[in-house]
Amino acid sequence: MKKCCLFVLLLLLPVFAGYTQIRLPSIIGDNMVLQRSSDVNIWGWASPSARIRLRTSWNSGTYACRAGEDGKWQIAIRTPDAGGPHTIEITSSKESVVLKDILIGEVWICSGQSNMEMPVHGFYGQPVEDSAEQMYEACQFPGIRMFTIPPTPMSEPQDDCSGSWLKSTPRNVGDFSATGYFFGKYLYRVLGVPVGLITTNVGGIAIEPWMTEDAIKRTEGIDHKGSLTPRADHDAARPSYLYNGMIAPITRFRAKGFIWYQGESNQHNYYDYDKLMASMVRLWRKEWGDEKMPFYYVQLVPFTYDSVDGISLPLTVEAQYRALELIPDSGIVATTDIGHATAIHSPYKKQVGQRLASLALGHTYGVTPPLPDAPGVEGVVFENGRAVVTFSNIPPYYPAAWGTFDYFNGEPRGFELSGMDRKFYPAKARFVENRNMIEVYCDSVPEPVALRYAFRNFPDANVMTTEGQPLAPFRTDDWDDVY
Repeated sequence: MKKCCLFVLLLLLPVFAGYTQIRLPSIIGDNMVLQRSSDVNIWGWASPSARIRLRTSWNSGTYACRAGEDGKWQIAIRTPDAGGPHTIEITSSKESVVLKDILIGEVWICSGQSNMEMPVHGFYGQPVEDSAEQMYEACQFPGIRMFTIPPTPMSEPQDDCSGSWLKSTPRNVGDFSATGYFFGKYLYRVLGVPVGLITTNVGGIAIEPWMTEDAIKRTEGIDHKGSLTPRADHDAARPSYLYNGMIAPITRFRAKGFIWYQGESNQHNYYDYDKLMASMVRLWRKEWGDEKMPFYYVQLVPFTYDSVDGISLPLTVEAQYRALELIPDSGIVATTDIGHATAIHSPYKKQVGQRLASLALGHTYGVTPPLPDAPGVEGVVFENGRAVVTFSNIPPYYPAAWGTFDYFNGEPRGFELSGMDRKFYPAKARFVENRNMIEVYCDSVPEPVALRYAFRNFPDANVMTTEGQPLAPFRTDDWDDVY
């Protein structure tokens, strides 16, 4: 009998030990990057009412708190300017945990659907351009650290998730989000500080699962019933489930900003997408406790979808650009030039990362970016049977220090004109010499009233700046039912 009791006690010892141990969420661990020059949170679980002490190596600072009756505790610490590696020692009366190889730098959240998920080594049958070279070079960037949250739909908000911080090695880079990695790599190269990247994405999913149901209901002017109805019969498609399992666990982890690559799965309700995205950003910023966190996102790249000449994609892209007016401290990168006719996952993720990094460098860090912002349309005037387009982010006259159009691409392509009959015809275009303007005309449309550019799912459009920034799709009409 005594032997039996002893055996049971030995079995229970790990249970009792686990109860008294300091436990940390997966996002707090070795190899992590903490946001520099900030008050950041370190939190976890311990025995109820346990006294928790924390010591940081960068300044020998000490902090203390007491766990609640539920065992939860949290301490805010001040980080220095960029650097490392550092350690953090966390102790209670029963044990000590030391977090090693901690870097201080810039932390960004990288989220979306499969085009954000697509790893550097590519998907099956769908490569990422220059992937081998990127993996070979990975060890040259030891200051880049990566954390991937696996798909984890949950019905209730969670306080922890799976994952671990990984260093930049060929294998780890190969498995990480290509868009996220390229973005982080270019920040690292220009800023010269460590960069922490947290990627949380699920392929084929609309925006609604990344929001709480309350946030959806509070979004004015949308089809609430449609947005609250799952588009597929699995948990990841349910409103709030991805927020609960993949966003809620990391909202206490201080970050600089967000990059977002999603929208392909919202073409069915493109008319609501701008408002939904604005609501999601408000929710995330509120939960992170910073209403000015930068939010940079990606224009959906050209792809055939329902048909090459369909307009479901440009209608969604239009909503993405409308969102700029609804979301302060936001920006979008143009991608009209890097679509692929047979792959919804474009291989040109390096260009996407470069352009996102340029937005962040110029607008968040105040650094002169390698790339100026993409051109926008300032105005269209119809006169003498032609349409004349003027542009923003392009100096009106040549010569200029930078920001002119690339004439090497040939005559501008991708334009269509329509008269009052609402029939669009392919149009010819030309650059106005010594003026950064484009003149568009078509013999079949002697009196044009509407102009479209790249307004097809997969257009033959080629207007670029000399720095390699493409012109985004646009139109002057509001005829959603006209193809």
